[in-house]
Amino acid sequence: MKYRRLGKTDLKVSIVGIGTWQFGGEWGLTYTQAEADAILDQAAELGINLIDTAECYGDHLSESFIGNYLSRRNRENWVVATKFGHHFHDLFTRTDDFSSEGVIKQLDDSLKALQTDYIDLYQFHSGPDDLFDNDVLWTTLDKQVQAGKIRHLGTSIGSNANIHQTEASSKVNSKAIQVVYNRLDRAPEELVFPSCVNQDLGVLARVPLASGYLSGKYKPGAVFSNTDVRHRHDADNVKQKLEEVQRIQKEEVPEGMDMAKWALAWCLKHDAVTTVIPGCKNPEQVIANASATDLISDNHPQAWKA
Repeated sequence: MKYRRLGKTDLKVSIVGIGTWQFGGEWGLTYTQAEADAILDQAAELGINLIDTAECYGDHLSESFIGNYLSRRNRENWVVATKFGHHFHDLFTRTDDFSSEGVIKQLDDSLKALQTDYIDLYQFHSGPDDLFDNDVLWTTLDKQVQAGKIRHLGTSIGSNANIHQTEASSKVNSKAIQVVYNRLDRAPEELVFPSCVNQDLGVLARVPLASGYLSGKYKPGAVFSNTDVRHRHDADNVKQKLEEVQRIQKEEVPEGMDMAKWALAWCLKHDAVTTVIPGCKNPEQVIANASATDLISDNHPQAWKA
C-alpha cells in the first residue's frame, strides 16, 4: 500500500480507502457484522487505513457496523471519515438538516454509533450553497474541533463542479474535498482540482468506478434489482455509459488488465487526487481494489514521506 498526506491535515491516508455506503443496504445487499468485519479485516491486512461513511447510510447503520468493528480493534490505526446533513428515513429517502443544533445531534449520534471519541474527517454532505454559507454552522463545528470531537473538517460536494464550496474551503477551515471523479466523469479537472491544489486541500475521489460501471462487469442492457441504487439511474443514460465503457475497455485499457484496477489507478494518477474510496461488497473486491497500487509510482505531490 502507498500513502499520501490528506491536504493540510496531518493525516496519512492509504491511496485506496473503503467506501461503506453498501453497509447501509442500498446496493442490493444486507450485511451481518461478521461480513462487515471480513471486509475491514481484509482492508487492514492490505494496509488500507481510510474508512468513509455517513450518518445517512442506513440511519447510522453503516457507522454502527464500523463502530462495532473498531471497538474490537486498534482505533488509532484507522482514519475515519463520516458526513452530516441528512436524515435517513427509508431506502433512498432522506431529509436535509444542516442546522447547527441538528448537526450537533448528528455528530453525537455518529460518535456513539462509531464507538469513538473523535472523528478524523467530518464532512459537509452534499448540501446546497445557501446552507453551506452559514457562518453559525461553521463556528459551531469549529468549537467541536476545539473540543476534540473532530480532528478535521471536510466538504463532500454534491455537484462535482461546485467551485463555490471548494473555493470557500480555507475560509471555513475545511481541509478536504470529496467529489465524484472517474474516467466517465472528469468535470472536477476543470475548476475544482486546480482550486484544491492552490489551497492544498486533500481530495477523496468517490464513485471512482462510476457506480461499478467501470468494473467492466456490466454490458448495455444490464438490469439492477429495485433494492440497488442503480435501479434508479436513467436507463438511457446507463446504456450510454456502458457503451462508453466498452469503448474505453477496448481502446484505453491494456490488454489483459482488470478494468477496475485500471480505472482506480487512472484516478490516482491525477496530481490533485489523494485517495479513491470505492465501495466493496466482499473481501475479494477489497483485494482487487487495493491492487490498483501496483500501477502507481511514488512521485505524487502528496506522497507520504516518512
